[in-house]
Amino acid sequence: MEVYDAIKKRRSVRSFDGRPVAREQLERLIAAAAAAPSAHNSQPWHFHVTSGKARDAVCDIVSLSTVHLQEYLEMLPTEQLEAAERFFAGLGGAPVVIVVSVPVSEDEPARINTYLATGCAIQNLLLAATEEGLACCNVTFAFWVRDKLSGLLEIGEDREIVSLLLVGHPAEVPVERPRRGDVATFLS
Repeated sequence: MEVYDAIKKRRSVRSFDGRPVAREQLERLIAAAAAAPSAHNSQPWHFHVTSGKARDAVCDIVSLSTVHLQEYLEMLPTEQLEAAERFFAGLGGAPVVIVVSVPVSEDEPARINTYLATGCAIQNLLLAATEEGLACCNVTFAFWVRDKLSGLLEIGEDREIVSLLLVGHPAEVPVERPRRGDVATFLS
């Protein structure tokens, strides 16, 4: 697959068919993520790849996030509220949940570089998943449950969780949504 094809084909999938993902595929996704650029080659990211019982434990904790969002969720139409609760309860049925963590930093330039580099790593992983015929969803989940997740995964206080990546075989093919055309200004 050409890189532009992968970029165009990649979609955030929120419904998975539950089939397991081969360990070799997951290793290729992580290798692709690790090839991302980072300031001074710092490679600040860490990927906590969960499946099976570990994945179920992650889901149990993430499902608690809807409690903190209840006021917001109650403003949604009933159908959307029920869909959100179902999604967070089982994370769309994704058989693999990758928890992404980065070092904690009080230094603003270092923190910005860390977030940018980790975003690049995540995008590499998403594109590699597309190449593998897998689907992903990058979830910047409710931060209210971050401490519980860190405890479960034994992530020290020197790191913070920034995202969850849901990985699996798609149960749906999302439609392409229009992209804004006013995202750049060209100067000469």
